[in-house]
Amino acid sequence: MDLQLQGKHVLVTGGSRGIGLACAREFLREGCKVSIAGRDPQRLEQARAALGAGVAAFCADLRDAQAALGVVDGAEARNGPIDILVNSAGAALRTPFDELQPQAWHDAMQSKFFTTIHVMDPVVRRMGARGTGAIVNVVGMGGKVATPTHLPGGAANAALMLASAGLAAAWGPRGVRVNAVNPTLTLTDRLAEGLAADARLRGTTAEDVLRQSEQKMPLGRLAKPEEVAAAVVFLASPRASYISGAILSLDGASTPMVV
Repeated sequence: MDLQLQGKHVLVTGGSRGIGLACAREFLREGCKVSIAGRDPQRLEQARAALGAGVAAFCADLRDAQAALGVVDGAEARNGPIDILVNSAGAALRTPFDELQPQAWHDAMQSKFFTTIHVMDPVVRRMGARGTGAIVNVVGMGGKVATPTHLPGGAANAALMLASAGLAAAWGPRGVRVNAVNPTLTLTDRLAEGLAADARLRGTTAEDVLRQSEQKMPLGRLAKPEEVAAAVVFLASPRASYISGAILSLDGASTPMVV
């Protein structure tokens, strides 16, 4: 299927690792111009080198609104107006509920919710002024299904889902689509942190938690970053032109629900 993405400019936040990096690769395969943003300069340079010299990379802490605006300005100066924005930056630390302190809730909102909002706000306004654009937010199932090791992060995810749906309704009349995807456990380098938190709560090992998690999945395995990226690329494409305000669960049917 031709996704009609040739020549589109895509900005991927969190594009130096995990799902964000997988998204950047998929958009490149579709013939897009790709810009990525990340916070770790060494990891960002490694990703840029792996993706190819044509990829623009911007190092910034997106918890800072001005830094986020600088990324947007820099990406557009390099590759032209942003046609597609994929927000995959930020992840709240997983912490067993009995270890939580108030700061953890503040940190979760900063690391997941505001890293997305700070980029999405200027981009959606510019898209609206041009009358076209697509945004896909990579959120997480923690915003729908509460787990005792991911309460602050889940709260941030839930807020981001509501913001995504609300902005889709608000900016739809101006030609902008906004969707969100909710991956479950995915085989990225961040997975180890969550497994360790679950292991502390259960009094077992991370390896045992991983094995149990895989056994619970109806498909018998965890998700791969490339599988999440495939859904993101489709939602961002003109082939999904009437899909907006959708919150897509990517959990392999591990949480059967009607939404």
